[in-house]
Amino acid sequence: MSFKSKQDAKAYWRENLRLMFSLLAVWFVVSFGCGILFVEELNSIRMGGFKLGFWFAQQGAIYTFLVLIFVYVYKMNQIDHKYDVYEDEDAAEAAQPQAAPEAQQLQGGH
Repeated sequence: MSFKSKQDAKAYWRENLRLMFSLLAVWFVVSFGCGILFVEELNSIRMGGFKLGFWFAQQGAIYTFLVLIFVYVYKMNQIDHKYDVYEDEDAAEAAQPQAAPEAQQLQGGH
């Protein structure tokens, strides 16, 4: 990963950390807050026959975590493109060194 300047590198990591901490805060609120702290209030609401507090403790936190993973990937791709440090498939293939002729012969490619 190569940045154009040190300011770009600092800004990139600042955005990365801000995103990560905000997503972790959402995950904490959903898993700890909804599953433990606010469970009594949420249990007054039923969802699919189950109390909502129970659902968050058993399923909701896991689903939220999975959604947050996809949000993180999407947002990080945007940040990578913003700072021009993204990985493109074509660029990754071009960066792969070509096998030496001797190695091709050893693999059976006469």
